[in-house]
Amino acid sequence: MTNRSGWPHSLFSTDGLPRAAALDIIDTAREMVGVGRRRVKKLPTLRGRTVINAFFENSTRTRVSFELAGKRMGADVINFSASASSGAKGETLGDTARTLAAMNPDLIVIRHPDGGAPWFLRERVGCAVINAGDGINEHPTQALLDALTLMEQLGDLEGRTVAIVGDVAHSRVARSNIHLLHTLGANVVCVSPSTMRPAQMDLALKAQWTDDLDALLPRCDAVMMLRIQRERLRESLFPHNREFAIRFGLNPRRADLLPSHGIILHPGPMNR
Repeated sequence: MTNRSGWPHSLFSTDGLPRAAALDIIDTAREMVGVGRRRVKKLPTLRGRTVINAFFENSTRTRVSFELAGKRMGADVINFSASASSGAKGETLGDTARTLAAMNPDLIVIRHPDGGAPWFLRERVGCAVINAGDGINEHPTQALLDALTLMEQLGDLEGRTVAIVGDVAHSRVARSNIHLLHTLGANVVCVSPSTMRPAQMDLALKAQWTDDLDALLPRCDAVMMLRIQRERLRESLFPHNREFAIRFGLNPRRADLLPSHGIILHPGPMNR
């Protein structure tokens, strides 16, 4: 499980991820896209390695993607679901970590409702850890995938303007994208009501903030729409559904405001 840039094998965050390391990961992912289009999709890269996907939150796209990636690279993949584990009986993450470590895996991919869980796990296991989403903190692999998608369509992101629209405060996808897009030289503009803006100063300094979506769209190279994190949001902070859609929803009229080369992204799942 080596890499060309020398970046440590564990991946917790895009905050502080060097530009060279990010581009190395993106270039490797681009190569894997080509592999996925071949008739024979198997590679021997991780043959003999064991990967555990430990998901303590429900997931479709992310869990299946990691399972498919591990299998296509030749790894032995074990899927660990919290609902079917001792965690559902009250077992702590620390005890679960000790159980997983006893299996001597080479990599654990973790999604957890608590921010910081991947760091906690890494301190207790003797293998690499990849953060597949921890609470509202970060989702670095989603951001790397988004960057690959943007670069496939737009080329170099230096100087490009990317809008992130919606519930930024409760979105781990938004956090990871703000950090990574800033590192890659993009101008990030977040569009949200004041009650859906994060308090962290580092995020505030890496992006511009506005509540006027119509004025922003004509100068955007890409717009990333976010779902409303209802499971994490206090009702008092959320405007009426119709009011939110009128101010921050992307409809056909607004889509027409984008430049002809502009692209639209959504990490899913979507609020319809």
